[in-house]
Amino acid sequence: MDMKIKFILPVMMLLTVSCAQDSDPNPLQTALSADNPLIQRVMDNLKAHEVQIRYTQIDRRNDSILFTDFDFQVDPSHYFYPASTVKFPIAVATLEKLNEIDSLDINTRFYIEGDTVETTFAKAISEIFAVSDNAANNRLVEFLGQDDLNKRIHSRGVEPVRIVHRLSVPDADNVTTKPLVVYLNDSTTAMSSPIINTPFTPLKIKKVKKGRGFYADDSLHEEPFDFSLKNYYPITAQHALLKRIIFPEAFPEDQRFAINDVQRDFLLKTMYTLPKDLGYDTEEFYDSYVKFFLFGDSTDPMPDHIKIYNKVGYAYGTLTDCAYIKDTKNDVDFMITATILVNSDGVFNDDAYEYDEVGIPFLAQLGRELYEYELKRKQ
Repeated sequence: MDMKIKFILPVMMLLTVSCAQDSDPNPLQTALSADNPLIQRVMDNLKAHEVQIRYTQIDRRNDSILFTDFDFQVDPSHYFYPASTVKFPIAVATLEKLNEIDSLDINTRFYIEGDTVETTFAKAISEIFAVSDNAANNRLVEFLGQDDLNKRIHSRGVEPVRIVHRLSVPDADNVTTKPLVVYLNDSTTAMSSPIINTPFTPLKIKKVKKGRGFYADDSLHEEPFDFSLKNYYPITAQHALLKRIIFPEAFPEDQRFAINDVQRDFLLKTMYTLPKDLGYDTEEFYDSYVKFFLFGDSTDPMPDHIKIYNKVGYAYGTLTDCAYIKDTKNDVDFMITATILVNSDGVFNDDAYEYDEVGIPFLAQLGRELYEYELKRKQ
């Protein structure tokens, strides 16, 4: 575990100071040492759960913002499957690209050639955050192309990232995008050209092969499951993107995404909007459906004064949440990104994962422990 302090100065300079772990309090370590079974059953079996966490305290000094980062087992070279968390950078890159095309904006209607669903960029982004819709995400991948998507994220200093495939479709890793049919007005459409992207190569980092077996074509293969051709979006990159979106003023101009104030306000609103606010059935899509921290293990309504700006992902037994949590009543805010693997039998694609029994309760309690600490902390 390590801890770093980052000062963000009024002149937007970033100064990093390392602090000795044994001489500074570490609230993340305290939270993980809590006498709570939801925490301890994971901590007692850390190797199996592959936990990684980054927690950021936020303090303000006049016009300056002070970030204090605390890490637990964060290692970009230790692979975990990011699942739907990649939809966050996809949404950001989409808004940036829209800014560069005079004939398009977030309310432009379009559909993918061969698809029957007509949507808008705003609707697709809203669906990504409200219920983590895969089809909405994939439509934006067709708009961007993998090469442009990754280049945009890298260019703002958010690294390492490699997003190479769509989600939950047969041709997920096709390097050629499908054309978009865009409505320029009520009666006029235009079709984009397919984008041919660079073929990708296998990742060469730790833990890209996991478990003892996996199912494919209804057969059990008794060998580790290979993630080397999957998307790669580690904790460090997820947290870096979150900081740039929530606090763009804390970064130099060349590290800020080129989205305007209207787009950013829209993005922030969609990040905390609950499914019910978009008309989804509250029985199936309860408030915390895609909010793991604090409330993930409950279907009760979330309190109005707590807003969680986040993106979760869960697939292949891996749960991840990247969140900025703000309590407007008690004037508390902090950031946390965490991932956990819950696959006790070591077999992938068998749909036997402990999401509800172990993973989500752990993340919910971790959020509660840090929230309680923040309520008492002097800023």
